[in-house]
Amino acid sequence: MGTSHKHSIIVDCDIAASARIYDHVNLFRCKIGNNSKVDSFVYIEEQVVIGDDCKIRPHTFIPTGVKIGNRVFIGPNVTFTNDKYPSIGEDWELLETIVGNDVAIGAGSTILPGITIGDNVSIGAGSVVTKDIPANYIAYGNPAKLIREK
Repeated sequence: MGTSHKHSIIVDCDIAASARIYDHVNLFRCKIGNNSKVDSFVYIEEQVVIGDDCKIRPHTFIPTGVKIGNRVFIGPNVTFTNDKYPSIGEDWELLETIVGNDVAIGAGSTILPGITIGDNVSIGAGSVVTKDIPANYIAYGNPAKLIREK
């Protein structure tokens, strides 16, 4: 599991021995698969599952309710959300987000809650994903639109 973590918070995580976790991360009760890499300045909340052979680039936020498949690339500054109507109060509804296998999410993208991204999808940088993306598509824009089948 990476090198020394002098400036990280890692609490009750299931991290594969072959995973690489860099310093300056906050990981809480999540699962990270074999050969996956989590770069610095990544925040991952409880019950998040990250599959094998994934790469999570810096300044990414992954909240509770997100499940990420195998061989997924998440570019820098990607933000996942898990509540459609966030508030300061304690009442909120967790909406799960599923990311399939062999997916690439470009830098600066935002993934709204309750979204399913199919297998073999590419999402362009800066996209805002507001609807499900079916398998084998390229999508980009704000809101993200299906551009073409792969």
